[in-house]
Amino acid sequence: MRTARGHRPQSVRTVTDRSFLRAASGDQFLDIFRRTATYVDRILRGEKPGDLPVQFPVKYEMVVNPKTAKTLGLTVPPSILLRATEAIE
Repeated sequence: MRTARGHRPQSVRTVTDRSFLRAASGDQFLDIFRRTATYVDRILRGEKPGDLPVQFPVKYEMVVNPKTAKTLGLTVPPSILLRATEAIE
C-alpha cells in the first residue's frame, strides 16, 4: 500500500524500532479491510452510507522497546512491561 506521494506507511513495528514506546489505538490492516468490506457489502445491498453506524477501534496494542528506553536513560516500569502487547529486545 502506498500513500498519495508514493511512500509506504510506517508500520507499528517500524516506528517502535526507533522509539521506546508506541501505543497504537487502531486496528490492524486486515481488520480494517474486513470491516470496510462489510460496509461496502451493506451499501451495495441498498443501505444508505449515512445510516451506517460509526465504528471505533476495537483492538489496542502497546509495544515497548526497552533497549531504546535504556539508551535514552529511561526505566520502563514492570507494570508497563506486563501490559505491553509486545516487548522488542
